[in-house]
Amino acid sequence: MASATRPMVLIRNLARINYDQALGIQESMVNKVIGEMGQSSACDTKTQNTLLLCEHNPVYTNGRRAKDLDNEQLRNRFKDIGADYFQVDRGGLITFHGPGQLVCYPIFNLHQFKPSLKWYVHTLEEVIIETCRKFGVETRRTPDTGIWVGNNKVCAMGIQSTRYVTMHGLALNCNTDLKWFTNIVPCGLHGKGVTSLTELTGKEVTIEDAMEPFLSSFKSVFQCQLIKDDDSGKNS
Repeated sequence: MASATRPMVLIRNLARINYDQALGIQESMVNKVIGEMGQSSACDTKTQNTLLLCEHNPVYTNGRRAKDLDNEQLRNRFKDIGADYFQVDRGGLITFHGPGQLVCYPIFNLHQFKPSLKWYVHTLEEVIIETCRKFGVETRRTPDTGIWVGNNKVCAMGIQSTRYVTMHGLALNCNTDLKWFTNIVPCGLHGKGVTSLTELTGKEVTIEDAMEPFLSSFKSVFQCQLIKDDDSGKNS
């Protein structure tokens, strides 16, 4: 880590929000952090790190690896089943976000942690591995992105970084309706499936159930201080 002092991270819960609205918030925050970096040293601790948490209305998103697609055709196809569609600049291919899925977008200045995207992705993965373990679920990394149980992915990941300022992030299936994934080849991986904490544990696991285990794991793995938006400056 760049400093002996634990980086401070503000938790901002956006609750249920449309994907494009959350994307706009991310882009605005990234631009602000990059602007602050331009006025001071890259690792200035005054630069805000924020953990955006949310749940999306049904939406399919495609990453920057998706080329030469008829976006209008896809948009109309998904609109017919009640979902939006966006192509964005994260890594990875097509996936689904929707109700029952804990979505996390860290807007981090990695100079305050470690300026390495490989380290960052590995650390995000470790957060999910530790979170799932708290529910009695053993997961693993594979050469394919995300966190897996067998051939089924429980958490999708896709990031983007500009000058080591991160956006996009991860989506953990809690009690997501997995039927939404049958309309696509998730992340472009043929022969692989998706699962959820609810399916894996055999009991209902909501976003609310997963939130505190996730935040506890995040704090421990990233070695950071978490400050909730409504905590009036109190650290956790």
